[in-house]
Amino acid sequence: MDLKFSFLEDHWQTFLRGAWVTLELSFFGVLIGTALGVVFALMRISRIWPVKALALAYIEVIRGTPMLVQIFIIHFGLTGFGINLSPFMSGVVALTINSSAYMAEVFRAGIQAIDAGQTEAARSLGMSRVMTLRYIVLPQAFRNMLPAIGNEFIIIIKDSSLISVVGIGELMYNARTIQGSTFLPLEPLLVAAAIYFVMTFTLSRLLGLLERRLSSR
Repeated sequence: MDLKFSFLEDHWQTFLRGAWVTLELSFFGVLIGTALGVVFALMRISRIWPVKALALAYIEVIRGTPMLVQIFIIHFGLTGFGINLSPFMSGVVALTINSSAYMAEVFRAGIQAIDAGQTEAARSLGMSRVMTLRYIVLPQAFRNMLPAIGNEFIIIIKDSSLISVVGIGELMYNARTIQGSTFLPLEPLLVAAAIYFVMTFTLSRLLGLLERRLSSR
C-alpha cells in the first residue's frame, strides 16, 4: 500500500490548530477536574453520611456511564433546560466532570494512605482539621499521587477525541475533515495518531522528571 503524505504541505497548520485545541481542552478539564476531585474526595471521607453518600453517588454515576453519553447530555440534552453551551465549553465541562470523578478516588486513596499518626500529631499541636489537611496531609498525598494525576492527564488527552462529535475543531475533528477533503482514508488518521503520541509521550517524560525531582527532596 502506497501511503501519501503530500497533503501535509497544505494542511499541517490545521493539524497543529487541532492539537492546540486538544491541549486546551485537556488542560482545563484536568485542572478544574482536579480541584473538584479534591472536594469530592473530602466529601467521600466525610463523617456526615448525606455528604458522603452524595459524593459516592456522583462518583459511581460518572464512572459508570460512557463519556460519549455524558458529552451528548451536556451539549444537546441541557438545551431542553435552556442551557446552550458552545462546543468548547461542552467539551471542557464533560472532561471536567469525568476527570473529577476519577481524581476524587485518586485523592481519597492518597489521603487515606497517609499515616494517621501524622494527623494525630498535628491535632495534638493545636492544628485544626482544615490546617492539618492543608499543610500536612494534602502536600504528601499530592506527591504520592503525582503519577496517577499524570496518567489521568494522558487519558484525558486521548479521550478528548470524543469531543469531535459536537463539532469542535480539535485534533480528531480536523483529521476527519482533512480525510474527507483529500479522500485519503488512512494517512490523516496516522498523522493524528502520531501527534497524540508525541503529546502524551512528552507529557509522560515531563511528569517523570517532576516526580524524580520531588522524590529527591
